[in-house]
Amino acid sequence: MSDQPRRPRPSGKPYRRPKKDPVRILAFEALRAVDERDAYANLVLPPLLRKAREKGDFDGRDAALATELVYGTLRRQGTYDAVISACIDRPLREVDPPVLDVLSLGAHQLLGTRIPTHAAVSASVELARVVLGDGRAKFVNAVLRKVAQDDLEGWLAKVAPPYDDDPEDHLAVVHSHPRWVVSALWDSLGGGRAGIEALLAADNERPEVTLVARPGRATTDELLREEAAVAGRWSPYAVRLSEGGEPGAIEAVRDGRAGVQDEGSQLVAIALANAPLDGPDEKWLDGCAGPGGKAALLGALAAERGAMLLASEKQPHRAGLVAKALAGNPGPYQVIAADGTQPPWRAGSFDRVLVDVPCTGLGALRRRPEARWRRRPEDLEGFGPLQRGLLRTALDSVRVGGVVGYATCSPHLAETRAVVQDVLKQVPDAELIDARPLLPGVSDLGEGPDVQLWPHLHGTDAMYLALIRRTAP
Repeated sequence: MSDQPRRPRPSGKPYRRPKKDPVRILAFEALRAVDERDAYANLVLPPLLRKAREKGDFDGRDAALATELVYGTLRRQGTYDAVISACIDRPLREVDPPVLDVLSLGAHQLLGTRIPTHAAVSASVELARVVLGDGRAKFVNAVLRKVAQDDLEGWLAKVAPPYDDDPEDHLAVVHSHPRWVVSALWDSLGGGRAGIEALLAADNERPEVTLVARPGRATTDELLREEAAVAGRWSPYAVRLSEGGEPGAIEAVRDGRAGVQDEGSQLVAIALANAPLDGPDEKWLDGCAGPGGKAALLGALAAERGAMLLASEKQPHRAGLVAKALAGNPGPYQVIAADGTQPPWRAGSFDRVLVDVPCTGLGALRRRPEARWRRRPEDLEGFGPLQRGLLRTALDSVRVGGVVGYATCSPHLAETRAVVQDVLKQVPDAELIDARPLLPGVSDLGEGPDVQLWPHLHGTDAMYLALIRRTAP
């Protein structure tokens, strides 16, 4: 190593190599993947964390911080955009996306965590130096110093319009949801300000990890022996990891005897399985089975009664995931790749049919926060015909006296009641049955006969379920 002093930079200051912070670099890489590839954080983040642990860069606390930075930034993106816009002299759309990601990560550390102000700013500037270069790091430094001049409450008072002037825009900024999503959720929920604020706030909470003990393969008692495990609220097969435990470390999950599944999804499968039938109960169908969580629970419940499950999924790679989820099921089952609107089976073949249809996913914004920014109102026009087609086929597929469950992980009225009502007008030999008694102990289920679950009321995703009995050929 040379003993000569470092050559001074033109500014007169010696060059200092930026410090690499593995946690913030990983968080930045995850946000870039979400933005550039339309990826989902829950799919991008785990392999990045696994690679960092294998390299020895991370411990448990590092992984927890990286996870909080990614999900917290995505959840509060709308709020942070409003704050950052107030701190720059150009339209937000003119800021390069990588720069905006660094600014958003910095804003979250300043306004959404307990990280000290000086540490949040300096760490963000160092990240900018590593991933953006010195020039843009100066811009990041200047903007974040302005952000640091107030806390979140103070900023919201400045950047959110008063509620009385524009309720929807106020809620959109304060709770970081697109305005159209606020409007749609409010319409679905009904009621006044308190309910919609509670729902939007719940969307920004980190959800607990919920497991399902697949009947005949695992028990809740077995899962409750795990550290930080507590019983589920509603499903008899649910166990919650109250402190964010790692599901992959649990033997029953690794073996496929248990799985990760929101209680709302469990309740949908249980309600269909327990719906009263007229006649035999031998053949069940999951008509939109990918990626396989509901199919695995339905298959286990069918096996207890000696029934067979046919799990159908249009996309071959997702059908492979269904087959993996069902592997080891104690009863008979079959997995096929087929289009649910053009089925290969005969009409009237099944006693019970579930169609958990593709949708906007507005009911799972806690788990996929980036979906709120990715979806557009016009997406509803694309999903609507498919949802109606799948429900019509499901009603064709069930025998007289059999039951169809129409489910969707969206509370949007255009994807729930509107679909059911439209199809029932075309299929007069079918009737809604009351789903509420099939969710015993679950409170706040509304007037029925269909059921809408809510994050703020039930601690679940916003799953919707309508049960329909076929009354004539």
